[in-house]
Amino acid sequence: MRHTLPIAPQFYVTAPQPCPYLEGRMERKLFTALQGDGAERLNNSLSQQGFRRSQNVLYRPSCADCAACLSARIDVAAFRPTKSQKRAERRNAHLARRASSPWATEEQYALFRRYLDARHADGGMADMDMFEFAAMIEETPVRSRVVEYTDQEAQELIAVSLTDVLEDGVSMVYSFYTPDLPQASLGTWMIMDHIRIARENGLPYVYLGYWVPGSPKMGYKANFSGLEVFSGGHWQCVTDPAGFSATLHPLGTEPIAEQVANISLPDRRPTRA
Repeated sequence: MRHTLPIAPQFYVTAPQPCPYLEGRMERKLFTALQGDGAERLNNSLSQQGFRRSQNVLYRPSCADCAACLSARIDVAAFRPTKSQKRAERRNAHLARRASSPWATEEQYALFRRYLDARHADGGMADMDMFEFAAMIEETPVRSRVVEYTDQEAQELIAVSLTDVLEDGVSMVYSFYTPDLPQASLGTWMIMDHIRIARENGLPYVYLGYWVPGSPKMGYKANFSGLEVFSGGHWQCVTDPAGFSATLHPLGTEPIAEQVANISLPDRRPTRA
């Protein structure tokens, strides 16, 4: 099924498939291609409207029976670390950050495989080979970076984040880390370091992907102060994550045509003669 706006891009809807976050639910995504000279502007605009990037595609949940998946970001100015987050800072003080162009390596893939086997062995990426991994990292039409974290003493790669640089923040597209250090809280620490990266560059937000109230897999995102979610067509602060209920009723989701009609697209710049 295809839906179009008066100007490009075109929007499509995926076929329903089992939801990876809420048992017994079916997921569906609204998506568009990310390509051409306007890719950077489109990525910025749609990221601010709850979309996420995967290679050369931008997508947003558009499930028929619920609207539980909420795009989440951290307001950097409002973030205040908790005691446990401060402990994570101290535990990982020996890690060194290195940001580079999006280029996949065998060392990254080996760490990625260990992470998947330990944390997501039954997930959609479980069978991803080196070529598919390289495509995930390298196929990007926008400004992206691979952020590597290395143990300076052991000279060992500990964690990696594929990160997009947006006009108003940094977007953590996909992150993985060694499963051998559960006490290090590496996932939490990587988010905190991206908050630091955003501050260093004068960017107001860190985009985290989707938070799903009621899903244990996604619950960690609610532990960060300054959390905002995109709901009802705008960003809103989450002051009480425990009291924020997921919308599971079919009437909570707008029809596809209405969703597409309400998407704001960046102005198309005139081409040079």
